[in-house]
Amino acid sequence: MSVTAARGFRAAGVTAGLKDSGKPDISLVVNDGPSAAAAAVFTSNRCKAHPVLWSEQAIKGGTARAIVLNSGGANCYTGPEGFAATHRTAERVAELIGVGAIDVQVCSTGLIGRLLDEGKVLAGVDAAVEALSPEGGHDAATAIMTTDTVDKQATVSGDGWVVGGMAKGAGMLAPALATMLVVITTDADVDASTLDGALRAATSRTFDRLDSDGCQSTNDTVLVMASGASGVVPDAGEFTEALTKVCHDLALQLLADAEGADHEIAITTVSAASEADALEVGRSVARSNLFKTAIYGKDPNWGRILASVGTTSAQFDPLDLDVAVNDVWVCRGSGVGESIDLVDLEPRQVSVTIDLKAGDQSATIWTNDLTHAYVHENSAYST
Repeated sequence: MSVTAARGFRAAGVTAGLKDSGKPDISLVVNDGPSAAAAAVFTSNRCKAHPVLWSEQAIKGGTARAIVLNSGGANCYTGPEGFAATHRTAERVAELIGVGAIDVQVCSTGLIGRLLDEGKVLAGVDAAVEALSPEGGHDAATAIMTTDTVDKQATVSGDGWVVGGMAKGAGMLAPALATMLVVITTDADVDASTLDGALRAATSRTFDRLDSDGCQSTNDTVLVMASGASGVVPDAGEFTEALTKVCHDLALQLLADAEGADHEIAITTVSAASEADALEVGRSVARSNLFKTAIYGKDPNWGRILASVGTTSAQFDPLDLDVAVNDVWVCRGSGVGESIDLVDLEPRQVSVTIDLKAGDQSATIWTNDLTHAYVHENSAYST
């Protein structure tokens, strides 16, 4: 059910012919209210797709009645015609569901630099509106997939209210307020300000800490809409916790589907002087191709981990660092620890713990290994 698990929402996913594969490629989620409160975060990449530029402005009023998403083309760097196509898409949705275009968020995903077939998009919007259903969450989640091998959906229930979400993403997953396309819905009665605060708190500890390949998209969007259909006004902290759980669930689903990955890696930095230090250290290791290829080769090469730690500005003594791989402390005091032969890297799940011995803060960054399959996927993607 995902985005239609919450009351007050309908969704659809249809085929408009944007993908050569003939698979679904237009997704629509509509908030029937009574509330239209919404909040969003977008890529901080300075090179932004037309739908992001539109949606950044449209969300400033703190409302959204619908979001329309297409796969099969990013509509990025497609000139004035590309932005006009985004505007006309929002207008078509608005006309058909009886709202203003400013209350329609737009997302696109796919290759950069290719102009969308606007006729197909608008025909797809027409079909999606006709197909809208309170049971349409799964179809909507399927229609936003590109290189994804599975759809991503999650729900969390509160006391009389629900948060549900869907996501797409399997590559270009790096922090920037958002890391892919995500739509989250709730039937809780939550105002726009509370939604915005909860969303930023949730993304900072979930999507922002997913760093699959260090590449940041031009189209990243995370939107949350509240229908208020439950009539329940939850405690702000309780709502933020539920929203964070949905974001965390979706983030780990994205990681599990990362292009070509054989291992999912949780890098936890402990005893840091600050959370910022812990995040910097974890991210440095996560972005090391030497480290990522070592894990792919089932080699617990802790020297590559220390080399990455040393490139950061975090506080630590370079001569007194500890590193564990899958709970085996292979490095103690910046020297040889337990035998690396004790580390089993056959399982898909891998944990790395880095002890800086500099404070009491910690943080986890999630990444994956770098494989031959990743290189093939991304070298052949446009063809």
